[in-house]
Amino acid sequence: MEIIRTQIEGVVIIEPRIFKDDRGYFFESFSQREFEEKVLKTNFVQDNESKSAYGVLRGLHFQTPPYAQSKLVRVIKGAVLDVAVDIRIGSPTYGRHVSVELTEDNHRQFFVPRGFAHGFSVLTDEVIFQYKCDNFYAPGNEGALAWDDPDLGIDWKVPAGDVVLSEKDKKHPRLKDFQSPFRIDEKLY
Repeated sequence: MEIIRTQIEGVVIIEPRIFKDDRGYFFESFSQREFEEKVLKTNFVQDNESKSAYGVLRGLHFQTPPYAQSKLVRVIKGAVLDVAVDIRIGSPTYGRHVSVELTEDNHRQFFVPRGFAHGFSVLTDEVIFQYKCDNFYAPGNEGALAWDDPDLGIDWKVPAGDVVLSEKDKKHPRLKDFQSPFRIDEKLY
């Protein structure tokens, strides 16, 4: 796998080696050994999958300590714009985001470390989205930011009138009205 570093330390894009022939393609979607050598030593404990239609926007979510999660995300079918927002107080990139288009054709994966809010918007008629988490889901430790916070300046690549949100995702605070539970100087792993 090739690791593409982003402008925010710790957030990386992963491109697998894809082997194609007249039968189709093959690639190794995950290797614990290679991931730990090239990205971070972690132990993924839960895999999740979602199916969504065009315009669905999920995010910007995180879990608070001690149940914070890193995520390794990818698309099986369709395309999304995937976004990670740095919410670590004291970070030189606090409030900045990285976005990447993940598609069934590019097979890219996106690693979102602990201390980041995460979300994605669906760019195709349908998407099947998978992700690994390095901590278990803890409903009492959910947190989120407003997807449309103008201070974040995220272009979700979906017109605002086409965005489909859960009731919960319509009510999250803006970054300026939010007290982050993460600090850059805390050990999150």
